[in-house]
Amino acid sequence: MTTDLFDLTLNEEQRITRENMLRFVRESLTPAARQADDQAAMNSDLISAIHDFGLALMPVPEALGGVGLPRSPLSNALACEDLGTGDMSHALAALQPMAAVNALMDFGSEEQQEQWLPGLASEQWQGAAVALVEPRATFEPTELHTRAERDGESFTLTGSKGLVPAGESCQWFLVVAATADGPGAFIVPADAQGLTVSAEPAMGLRSAGLCSLVLDQVKVSADQRLPHFDLERLLGLSWIGLCALSVGCCQSVLDYAIPYVKERKAFGEPIAWRQSVAFMVSDMAIELEGMRLMMLRAASRAEQGLPFYKEAYLAHLQCMEKAMAIGTNGIQLFGGAGFVRDYPLEMWYRNLRSIAVLHGSLMV
Repeated sequence: MTTDLFDLTLNEEQRITRENMLRFVRESLTPAARQADDQAAMNSDLISAIHDFGLALMPVPEALGGVGLPRSPLSNALACEDLGTGDMSHALAALQPMAAVNALMDFGSEEQQEQWLPGLASEQWQGAAVALVEPRATFEPTELHTRAERDGESFTLTGSKGLVPAGESCQWFLVVAATADGPGAFIVPADAQGLTVSAEPAMGLRSAGLCSLVLDQVKVSADQRLPHFDLERLLGLSWIGLCALSVGCCQSVLDYAIPYVKERKAFGEPIAWRQSVAFMVSDMAIELEGMRLMMLRAASRAEQGLPFYKEAYLAHLQCMEKAMAIGTNGIQLFGGAGFVRDYPLEMWYRNLRSIAVLHGSLMV
């Protein structure tokens, strides 16, 4: 019998992992986030430290250099949430190999896994990313303009992709393109002839190394197409990961705002005593808990092998809307101080806007 009930009690491994990860977030990731945002550059030490948690190599078979543990979308989502409390930008960039590993494990052939997984399971962080988003208005993941045309024993890819995290550091990309028989995913090496990778500065995620890809008659062999590709599963698992990042970031907004409204005085009393301020903080907490529960429900169903696409889609809709409301209200509570860069509110606000435009970027 299937059920929508899920247990929020962490197992011992999850508890220890979260304790270590939150310690890293508190001591290393959060303090370095602002400088990296100012410089619009990834901090390689932070990327390596996140990689050292081993999220990418956990599901990789031991024969291919991994740990060989069962895949846990729920544990991965919890990790995304924890890292999101520190910095969405570095979390998104550093977890790209995890997303690529999960895509290969789900959709790839044994030969493709043997060829590409060992590099991602190495001690050194190696870039690889899913390229799904296309730089055009009204982009819809199921209506791709990037095309892959069959040409004998190869495919020719033409089109463009945008908002690819850590793009200039990637060894290869998993490019999703339209084919004669539906959406397909292709492994495209970064040095492929006809592929151009360019930095794509954005208002948020400034230290995530966002890039655009231009594919001009890029040829890849037919055996570089993932044989079991499922766009719906890719989107669903990615939405869960992105929702988890936004939940973590929104938690930081709330945790930062509560002490401020208690200490900030206006007309001789803390502004938290004013009903409008108290109601705003309460609404932020309520909406955040709703975001978290919807994300966990989708992750739990994915963990159990139950259908989860609808739940992931609804969680993504909820997080798109409520994350922006929480980010906006956080700035509002700080007044003019929220607008200036002395506080991290404006950075969190800019990063949270990305949840509405990213697709396929963080497969848990």
